[in-house]
This record gives sequence, C-alpha cells and structure tokens, in this order.
Amino acid sequence: MFKRLWLLFAQVTTVSLALLFVLATLRPDWLASDPPPSQVGGAFLPGVLPGQGGPASPPNGDLPSFRQAAAKAMPAVVYVFSRQSRQSAQHPLFDDPLFRRFFGEPSDEEPRERGPRGSGLGSGVIVSSDGYVLTNHHVIEGADQVQVALSDGRKASARVVGTDPETDLAVLRVRLENLPVIEFGEPSALRVGDPVLAIGNPFGVGLTVTQGIVSALGRKQLNINTFENFIQTDAAINPGNSGGALVDNQGNLVGINTAIYSRDGGGNLGIGFAISSDMAQQVMQSLIRSGKVSRGFIGVELQDVNAAMAESLSLPSVEGSIVASLQPG
Repeated sequence: MFKRLWLLFAQVTTVSLALLFVLATLRPDWLASDPPPSQVGGAFLPGVLPGQGGPASPPNGDLPSFRQAAAKAMPAVVYVFSRQSRQSAQHPLFDDPLFRRFFGEPSDEEPRERGPRGSGLGSGVIVSSDGYVLTNHHVIEGADQVQVALSDGRKASARVVGTDPETDLAVLRVRLENLPVIEFGEPSALRVGDPVLAIGNPFGVGLTVTQGIVSALGRKQLNINTFENFIQTDAAINPGNSGGALVDNQGNLVGINTAIYSRDGGGNLGIGFAISSDMAQQVMQSLIRSGKVSRGFIGVELQDVNAAMAESLSLPSVEGSIVASLQPG
C-alpha cells in the first residue's frame, strides 16, 4: 500500500515538473509576476510615491525634446535682407593739380556712376502684432532698402523705426496682417546650465534651430558694444543668425543673438553671445517712442591725479580725480 502511494506521488511530481518546463519554455510570460507600481525590489523609488507616476518620458527616447518650444517660436523669427547702394569713388587723378589744369574740375552736378550694390543678410524677431521687428543694428546699418521674409512665405518691405549702435539693436516695422508674435521670457530666471535654442537664418540656408545651454550670464566688458549685458551660450550661432532669437525651453524670447567668438575669422567655436531680452525691451520701447535712445550723463570730464598735478595743486596725496572740463548745458 505504501509503495503504491509513493509511486503515485512520484508520477504526479514528474508530470507537474514536466508541465512547468513546457510553460517556462513556450509561455514564460504566464509565470512572470510584475512588481507593484513604483517599486523595485520591494523599495519605493526616491521621489515617487505609491500611486504616482514618474516624469513623462519623451516618445522617442530618454533625451528631452524641444519640439514644442521650437514650433512656438519659429514662426515669429524672420529673415532680414538689406541692400546698400555704393557710389564709385572719385578717380585719384581728380586730386592731381596738373590734371585739373588741363581737364578742369569735375562737375558736382553730374551724377557719378553707381557702383555695385552691397547686400546684407540677418535675422529678426516679430515682437508685436502691429509689425514691430527686433534685430541687430549691424544687420541693417547703412541700408537703403530692408526687406523681411516670414517662414510662411510672405515678404514685405520694412521701415527702419530706429537704431541704437550703443547696444547694437534696431527696430523695424512691416505692414502685414495676422503676424505671429513671440512671447518675451524672463532672462532673470535663467541659470547656468539651462537649455536654450538659437533660431535664425545662418548663411542664408533657411530657418534653423540649434540647441545648447546657458554658459554664462551677465557678460560685460567684451568690447562688443558700449552697453553690454550678454547671455553666453554654446548653441551654434553663425553669420546670418544675427538678430535672431534665443529662446528658453518654453519657446519664450530671452535674448537677441548678436555675436560669436571666433579665431582668425573661423566658424563657431561654441561661444556665442545674445543681448538679454530685458535690455532689448527697454531699447525697443525708446526707439518706438522717439526713434532714438536718450541716456543721461554727468557732463564732466575727469582726470586722475598724478604726482606733478598733486604738487602743483598742493594736494596732500596722489589720489582721486579732478574735474578737467565741463560739458555745456
């Protein structure tokens, strides 16, 4: 009797093991057991409570996507084309007295032959629905004609509202309807390491977006402009990007791309500079209001005190400065 029970137990065990082997081979998912949500090895993930999900992953991998920021800002970035008429220089023989003696003085009434027309290419940003466009002063400097082209294919002549060489900013205006307008961001909220996008028309190839980070804030004394407050970035900025937009990861304007550091006229080295949109807004408002930017100054010229000056003026020490002259008014 005992032998028969043992034989039955052995047969049942053998059949069960055989079934488990078949299931493990053909349908392993039937045997798998998922851990509870937000648990790994019985421990909750840091910062994720039971019943809550972690941060949403982008659909195409672990890297974050800035497609929404780019899609929001790109329509408001425009191409800026400028043309400048150059008159041919007077022939050097006209400065020779012997030539003038025989051939007379050149007539100022005769129109001189016009030389080839210079052209410039840059970018700009539409900042209002009534057609105001921010760009760089050097993009349209000396231009006779300025034209703006939108990403939707529309083109229009632009009027120069005003320029400010001291900050390298300029405001244009176009007469078009249903304009896409960029939103201003908060440059003061930026921190080093934050992602940014540079949008413009490099080398005239078309609207282009490059991505980088904020490398530094409040860059000054770079000898680029008189008044400087630059955001430094490693987002690729190339010729044609000048006047384009630097936007944050929400697609809001935080800077106007202006300059790059290059060696021997080479290409981008990963050091680009954008004028803070805070400064750009202040200049823009002044240019729209009066066509210029008025800045106060103290009206005196100072000179450092040197040893000879201290002796002649019987000064107690060689320190400080004296007022050398006063500006009238």
